Amino acid sequence: MRTELFDFDLPPELIAQRPAAPRDAARLLVVAEQALVDRQARDLPDLLAPGDLLVFNDTRVIPARLAGRRGEARVEITLHQTLTRPASGACWSAFARPAKRLRVGDEVSFGPGLAAAVVARGEGGEVTLAFDCAPAALLERLEAVGRMPLPPYIKRPKGGDPQDRQDYQTLFARRPGAVAAPTAALHFTPALMQALAARGIEHAFVTLHVGAGTFLPVKAADTAQHRMHGERFWLPPEAALAIARTRRAGRRVVAVGTTVLRTLETVADEAGEVAPGVGETRLFVTPGHRFRVVDRLLTNFHLPRSTLFMLVAAFAGLERMQAAYAHAIAQRYRFYSYGDACLLERAGRRR
Repeated sequence: MRTELFDFDLPPELIAQRPAAPRDAARLLVVAEQALVDRQARDLPDLLAPGDLLVFNDTRVIPARLAGRRGEARVEITLHQTLTRPASGACWSAFARPAKRLRVGDEVSFGPGLAAAVVARGEGGEVTLAFDCAPAALLERLEAVGRMPLPPYIKRPKGGDPQDRQDYQTLFARRPGAVAAPTAALHFTPALMQALAARGIEHAFVTLHVGAGTFLPVKAADTAQHRMHGERFWLPPEAALAIARTRRAGRRVVAVGTTVLRTLETVADEAGEVAPGVGETRLFVTPGHRFRVVDRLLTNFHLPRSTLFMLVAAFAGLERMQAAYAHAIAQRYRFYSYGDACLLERAGRRR
């Protein structure tokens, strides 16, 4: 499909720079087949039915942005995917800026006790770094010297803002490895979870370590020419069982965020059954995709020409999402990672 079909104009003042406080006070646009309804995130229990299953991503964002030096030259590194290596050291794919300063064999220092060698170069400023420590030790060092990898549309002073270490994590964050937050889950609070439980709404967890590739726009003129970055996921047995139980009962599986949807649709077979396991997904969802598992999607408002806007257009219909985004802009909804949310019904789902 032509990438230009997924373009729209967004006033820059609608890009949220801070999350709502409290988080469940964020606005929620319900996008149904016949109507658009303005609600709040805390209204979610009234919008779901007993026995419905919310599936969350429990990944935890690591401070993956590093200021480094190659000799006297300064370079900024944003880690985006951990790689497996036969040796014991940690190895990551990363985006470097400016990448032209790095060559294979260079050593980049990130301060006392942390350095990495450049072992490969790719396209678009991508490099592969082999760190001089084991993966667990690297995570500890990142907590000390790294900064939260906020997307570029969230403006912060040089050096970052300590508040983002809390704000850019979900209530469920427990498995470190993401370099971007699963932002749909940022709207959940303990009070909202209690209200959902009282309503009889269940929940389960998967893990997908979100990569920085999620920020990359689709630059190709045709979506078929776009290359997705891989992201590691884990679907535990208890989540697979909960999904199977929900589908047998005729209730709805609700993905909290596009990362959850991509995980479930990656592992689903033709009948919509999911099996537990670990893997990598490069699933690129565009209109025409046949959804097998997810019935409803809770997600934030996404960038124009992004893979995420293409995904929601595939899920709910392009014309419906264009109308929803026009409504959200007119009603001054807040967009992107720290912004408001929408609850989507899958187009053509039989009730």
